[in-house]
Amino acid sequence: MTTAQTQELDVQPTPLALLLLGREADPRSERGVECPGDLPAASDPDLVARARAAKEKLGNKVFVLGHHYQRDEVIQFADVTGDSFKLARDAAARPEAEYIVFCGVHFMAESADILTNDAQKVVLPDLAAGCSMADMATAEQVAECWDVLTEAGVAEQVVPVSYMNSSADIKAFTGRHGGTICTSSNAKRALEWAFRQGEKVLFLPDQHLGRNTAVRDMGMSLEDCVVYNPHRPNGGLSAEELRAAKMILWRGHCSVHGRFSLDSVNDVRARIPGVNVLVHPECRHEVVSAADHVGSTEYIIKALEAAPAGSKWAIGTELNLVRRLANRFAPEGKEVVFLDKTVCFCSTMNRIDLPHLVWTLESLAEGTLVNHIQVDKETETYAKLALERMLALP
Repeated sequence: MTTAQTQELDVQPTPLALLLLGREADPRSERGVECPGDLPAASDPDLVARARAAKEKLGNKVFVLGHHYQRDEVIQFADVTGDSFKLARDAAARPEAEYIVFCGVHFMAESADILTNDAQKVVLPDLAAGCSMADMATAEQVAECWDVLTEAGVAEQVVPVSYMNSSADIKAFTGRHGGTICTSSNAKRALEWAFRQGEKVLFLPDQHLGRNTAVRDMGMSLEDCVVYNPHRPNGGLSAEELRAAKMILWRGHCSVHGRFSLDSVNDVRARIPGVNVLVHPECRHEVVSAADHVGSTEYIIKALEAAPAGSKWAIGTELNLVRRLANRFAPEGKEVVFLDKTVCFCSTMNRIDLPHLVWTLESLAEGTLVNHIQVDKETETYAKLALERMLALP
């Protein structure tokens, strides 16, 4: 990172050694998702002791949040675990904590900054921990899309609904245009609310969650949905197609959940007779249609908690969580396997490793603020408006 970039971001630069551990990614570039086959070896055990010592020194001044998809070596230091929105709300419920260390990805830290008070500092241990899905919708692209909808004469009928997995800019756009945010748990309620406000929905940025909710949960047809491609003129859609559509889906997806295929489902059923296939709604429509159960990360955990001993489960979500669940429920006689044969972690989420966490905690303990995530006031105002609309959903 250059000096100019560091000054613009108003953060302390990440040391070179940690950038190398993060594969030298530019935090300003689009974050891709790789499938390396396995995680790197566990960190130096000395780092565990250092993390404990720094966290103990900070005491109640620090509150560490750990997303479900984080690796175990990081999760062990989390004060709470959960999905992105739960963690952001947990942070807001701890006003006495001066530092919120968010072990997740960039949009999650932004949401925590929006919901916490001005005295709290939200910190992301590695600025390169992004989300490829969130990066698939930029503020400029979405503004251009709204111009296309306006030219087609449908903008006044459109209510934007943005997934929690989006940048603060996109949340603010949603708030400005009368829309709401949703999670994978309340997407149906958000869409029902939106269709009471208008005739059409612009769903950002995950096409699969939007399509699955509209078709599977609300009884719409696939023909009611069109996909807006920001890389094509007018989104690749005619004015007639926009006027006929009920759901205008942004061409975005989760690169991990998008890997699961119908072949994955058929293969695991052939290999494990009687298996229950449980997938996240960010998966493709054909995968969701073929699954036995569909739900959010929290839903997946609760389903396995309630499952009878001896039951068999193939889970279509990020591998860190699946492995953790497999280990947790093995003593109860529950078999939990990853849906796909190809091992695939979310490599951007896994940038938050123990070296980065130790550097962050030790820096804070020494009084040095690093990787401070701040959302500007105007963006925060409109993004919070959209989030508040979600919180008010019936």
